Amino acid sequence: MLRYLYATDLHRFPRLARGMFRDRADQFRTRLGWEVTVDQHGQERDRYDRLNPLYVIWEGPRGRHGGSMRFLPTTGPVMINEVFGRLTGGVPLSSPTIWECTRFCLAREAGPRVAAALMLGGGEVMTGFGLHHFAGVFDQRMERIYRAIGAAPEVLGSEGAGRAKISLGLWRFTPQARFRVAMRAGLSPALSRLWFTRAFGAEQAA
Repeated sequence: MLRYLYATDLHRFPRLARGMFRDRADQFRTRLGWEVTVDQHGQERDRYDRLNPLYVIWEGPRGRHGGSMRFLPTTGPVMINEVFGRLTGGVPLSSPTIWECTRFCLAREAGPRVAAALMLGGGEVMTGFGLHHFAGVFDQRMERIYRAIGAAPEVLGSEGAGRAKISLGLWRFTPQARFRVAMRAGLSPALSRLWFTRAFGAEQAA
């Protein structure tokens, strides 16, 4: 199932939280070779995790982490402005209707349906919070995943080539995209909305 948790709520789900940060270390440092900070417990965190972001997390059997991503409003500190500003031409991307999505992470055993479920959850956040877009930086590997699950973004800027290529994208969530991604995830849109409603209440979901 999908869980929507702010950083201040992670203590309620300790196994899920530990799994998320450990899988982030495994994906970003071990598999991709990124220069990220991993603590003595094998968990990857950065300074944006201290800003009380909203996490969308796929919870598997017995509370295991299957995949996750992190959201912050672009009106505050975000990576696309502070780390990847060159992809916007040096013009900060800041709007109350655009949030940044980062740390899209999949556990090793997770399949394409988990990736699609996460994107479906991101769409629920977009609808529930009245957002127009998500923005995020992604590499060539993720570009293939986004296309496969029917959630390819509008590319605003890129640099590099081949496996070293990174791009800044904007995502929208149309009814057609919602149906397409839900099909890829093997989930009904009604169940997806129910999980969001349980997290935030019927008023927010409306």
